[in-house]
Amino acid sequence: MKKIIAAIAGLLCILTAYAMEKNVTPTDRNNTIKTDYIVLGMGCFWGAEKRMSEIPGVLDVESGYAGGDLPGVGYQQILDHEQKLRSGRVTARNHAEVIKVTFDPAKVTLETVLAKFWENHNPTQGDRQGNDVGSNYRSAIYYHDESQKDLALNTQKVYQQALSTAGYGPITTEILPLKNYITAEEYHQNYLQKNPNGYCGLGGTGVKYPATDPKIAQTNVAADAATAARMKPLDGKDLNFAQQLVIFEAEHCEYCKLFDKEVLNQWQAAVPVVATMNTNPPAGWTLEKPLFATPTVVLFRNGQEVTRYTGYNGEQANFWKWLGFQLLTPEQQKIAFAQGTEPPFTASNLDEKRPGRFVDPISGATLFLSQTKFNSGTGWPSFFDPVEGSVTLHDDLSHGMKRIEVRSASSGIHLGHVFDDGPPPSYKRYCINGNVLKFVPD
Repeated sequence: MKKIIAAIAGLLCILTAYAMEKNVTPTDRNNTIKTDYIVLGMGCFWGAEKRMSEIPGVLDVESGYAGGDLPGVGYQQILDHEQKLRSGRVTARNHAEVIKVTFDPAKVTLETVLAKFWENHNPTQGDRQGNDVGSNYRSAIYYHDESQKDLALNTQKVYQQALSTAGYGPITTEILPLKNYITAEEYHQNYLQKNPNGYCGLGGTGVKYPATDPKIAQTNVAADAATAARMKPLDGKDLNFAQQLVIFEAEHCEYCKLFDKEVLNQWQAAVPVVATMNTNPPAGWTLEKPLFATPTVVLFRNGQEVTRYTGYNGEQANFWKWLGFQLLTPEQQKIAFAQGTEPPFTASNLDEKRPGRFVDPISGATLFLSQTKFNSGTGWPSFFDPVEGSVTLHDDLSHGMKRIEVRSASSGIHLGHVFDDGPPPSYKRYCINGNVLKFVPD
């Protein structure tokens, strides 16, 4: 009997040690870190997961589903149920897409987590977030104790005052006890790490949660005003109805920042462009389908979406090619993208002698100045020098010849070729297709 008791005691010691080992984090085996969690609904959980995981002190963010009446279901079942719910075929409450935020209270307070929750989505939209429509995209806070409930309600009041001051309506966020939490499928976890070109989230209102520290609040004023201005809905009456580009961006989208740096901040194209962080089309205008990623560049004509370019990761040539197919004629497209050549003596600007500049027909970047143009007698506009940095040169072995191709540095389109039989001072002849040059007089 003693041996049996000793064996049981030994087993209990092993189990106790194992249980203690499971509660110790890999980073600290001597002290157990006490963590807390809260479940939040912010629309599509991909962008929500990314944004909330960036908060210092947040240890883990898990995508999931919660707040509904359905038993263990997955993504497709929730989408199917939403369709049935909206058509009146079912009445059971659907789950919301949520994230479970686990954090270290010693490093970040729940109020800070909730402040970022309010800032990083639009809590005034009811059963939608941006262009994601349905009760499964509702804004929600699901708490697990009374202290979380009280803090959720208090932060809601604080943020409602800030929203009202900025001209927004009432908050529609539901604040309820957590029920029926389900972990989402593995492919939804850390989605934007696995898919860098995926949905960035079309974000919040631009209204900051009022800081309790006056110094912090003062430093946020200018940033808040700039962001809030880009969050305001666009009015179609203020834009070019005939043809307008609209760049839909998000506040925390690194791809948007890259697009702004490489393309938008150097914009010289003739087509007007405007950037916004508001997810809706300009008032009175129409999008063909919901936005699903940022940045998304939409070309509108007569208030209607014509085409769009979604996502950006530094591929400037692809963007300009997309825009070129919208702006250029078929003859221009053949030259620009298929290395075509126009018939000699057909370019409308062949005999152009006015002071001015010849620009890329897509990007608007200046390629040649009129004072470098000369009559070569070849039938194509010829120049002895391009604007510095405006063109790139490439070996061309097509048609059994060895030539040097000239491309636009900004858009990458084919312009023509360069030869060594030009006048001084360069003795170069840049033989360029006139149909892919736009003349802008001084």
